Amino acid sequence: MDETTAVREPVDLRSDTVTMPSDRMREAAANAPVGDDVYGEDPSVNDLEATAAEVLGTEAALYLPSGTMANQTAARVHTERGQEAIVETESHVVRYENAGFAQHSGVQIRPVDAGDRAVPSAAQVADAVIADDLHRPGTGLLCLENTHNAKGGLVATPDAIAAAAEAAHDRDVPVHLDGARLANAAVAADVPLSAFAAHVDSVSLCLSKGLGAPVGTVLAGSEAFVATARGVRKLLGGGMRQAGLIAAPARLALTENVARLADDHANANRLAAGIDGLDGLRAPARRRTSCSLTRPSRQSTPRRSSSAARTRASSGARSAPRRSVFAPTSTSTRRRSRRRWSGSRRSSSDRVAPRGSSTASGGGGGNRRRRTR
Repeated sequence: MDETTAVREPVDLRSDTVTMPSDRMREAAANAPVGDDVYGEDPSVNDLEATAAEVLGTEAALYLPSGTMANQTAARVHTERGQEAIVETESHVVRYENAGFAQHSGVQIRPVDAGDRAVPSAAQVADAVIADDLHRPGTGLLCLENTHNAKGGLVATPDAIAAAAEAAHDRDVPVHLDGARLANAAVAADVPLSAFAAHVDSVSLCLSKGLGAPVGTVLAGSEAFVATARGVRKLLGGGMRQAGLIAAPARLALTENVARLADDHANANRLAAGIDGLDGLRAPARRRTSCSLTRPSRQSTPRRSSSAARTRASSGARSAPRRSVFAPTSTSTRRRSRRRWSGSRRSSSDRVAPRGSSTASGGGGGNRRRRTR
């Protein structure tokens, strides 16, 4: 087979999660000084966390195994069981995290459709916030996502993040930013990562997607937030020992690879332009940090059920219900447990004040809490 007919190895475009660590990352892993991170004694992890806090402009940061664990940890820290979390309808925490807010934090979601935006508008946030009363526990969190994964890598500008966050903060609702691909957003908007983090109470940043690290996400916020998050990470099984072997290459991803995402964006737009020239396919015409494909609109057809589902339907059989990972507890037990957790992990200035107290709400009732920003 000559060079003109040689078959090239295909490029894997399934996801930016299939990136491979560079030779420098492998070398950094091999030579990383390590210790026991659960005791706070791994110098490579400590170095990564300090670097992440500096880059994001926060007081502190915490290294976790995955972006999902980072989001779940943030929700657990910010909320009380039974509260609501405002989320975009197609956000990652809704589509890809296995109902984690409900399972891990006892929080129900209130989805808001942002349409062609990456995050809800300030008016949508204001309309979605509910105060706690006899019938409802109130809104405990606004969770934003940037870039928006399910919308083809759609970027929210710092102003859009600020507007949504301000609407929540005006109602004393904390804000978490799922920034799994926040580095892509920063490069696309030509702003530092801190431009987004400045408006929220906590922010995550994945290092193992387009940035190329083998493992890990950082979760950043105030010192009080990170101190509590460290305990939640342990609760969720995320306490790691000699994690410097993965933290050292992760730090290289953060310090050396962010600017290189511009090459990925250029390639995504180049691919999209080529796809637009193919009959029967098009790429959405918007600023892209990734490329999604759609077919020209046509009349939809009903989805066919699987053979197993058809068999169950014809026989009248029902699937066994899935059980929650957590056994149900009484309301009083949950509240006592939460008070013990809050008291042991938070300083007095950062604890959630009792509902209806003047300390929490400035004299009124409702869902009012002190924010740690």
